[in-house]
Amino acid sequence: QESVSLATPVADRPRKMSANSTLLDRIIFHPTLCDQWKLLSEGAPYQLAGCIFLLGFMGGSGTFGAIYIFGFLATGFICLALWGWLDACGVDIFTWNVLLVLICVLQLAHLVYQLRKDTVSEGFEQLYKQVCQPLQVPLQVYKEIVKCCEEKVLPLARDQTYAVEGKTAIDRLSLLLSGRIRVSQDGQFLHYIFPYQFLDSPEWESLRPSEEGTFQVTLTAETDCSFITWPRRQLYLLLAKERYIARLFSVLLGYDISEKLYALNEKLFAKFGLRFDIRLPSLYHVLGPASPDAEGEQEPAEPVEPPVPLRPPTFVQTAPPASRAPPPTAPRAPVR
Repeated sequence: QESVSLATPVADRPRKMSANSTLLDRIIFHPTLCDQWKLLSEGAPYQLAGCIFLLGFMGGSGTFGAIYIFGFLATGFICLALWGWLDACGVDIFTWNVLLVLICVLQLAHLVYQLRKDTVSEGFEQLYKQVCQPLQVPLQVYKEIVKCCEEKVLPLARDQTYAVEGKTAIDRLSLLLSGRIRVSQDGQFLHYIFPYQFLDSPEWESLRPSEEGTFQVTLTAETDCSFITWPRRQLYLLLAKERYIARLFSVLLGYDISEKLYALNEKLFAKFGLRFDIRLPSLYHVLGPASPDAEGEQEPAEPVEPPVPLRPPTFVQTAPPASRAPPPTAPRAPVR
């Protein structure tokens, strides 16, 4: 029989797949079709895994979308591992799906750690939403800013002074988180500072990094307040190292100072009945000590807190009012 089989022509021999045949040969050149399909369906874990995979690949982008996707993938691979252990009885099926489950669990742990790492405390989270998020400031940049102030929220009790005119040194920059602070000079009210406004932005901008100075106004808390503060030296080092943060503080401080100038302009309009142009020189000296005739003037009872801006500030300059032409004079009679 062996000689007959050897004498059989090669073309008449049945084609058999060799053990070392490649996958490409088995799929393209010598495909093997199933002789008989199974009429019975696979078990419930296998069908459930397909449905879970369908739901898992509907996830979106971002961190939460990735958590959604890998969570469903891990559940689906668990179902396939159960199917390989109980129904298919395949060691390779069970082993591969267990490994895929472990990979998905590790990826989920990494995503949760990143999500927790990128969060900030409750008070600073509200500050980010109100001030930095409208300007599309990245969260990592915001965390660098918060780290510079040591992530501390300082209290300021009612009637307690933050700065005293001519005595307190300008050695920090602070931002009000809650409450209301009254600004005065020589006992005369100037304006209020509301939440998410800087306490000492004019003083900060008035000095160079190498200069020193004292406050020219007094800041007193009218309610229980809380604020954060950046030491002057540390903040200057951060601004010198990070140009993006330096430009961000330049925008925020400029907007804050303009708001204070407009508040002074409104006070002048209410006091004198005439609106001044805030670009006029020596406007600050107009708000000096009140004259004896104006000592009996009363201050506004309760100010209206301006809304917090929810988009990047824009500035519009208005032209100064045109000066009126002098009235025409009557012609003089000829002298004889």
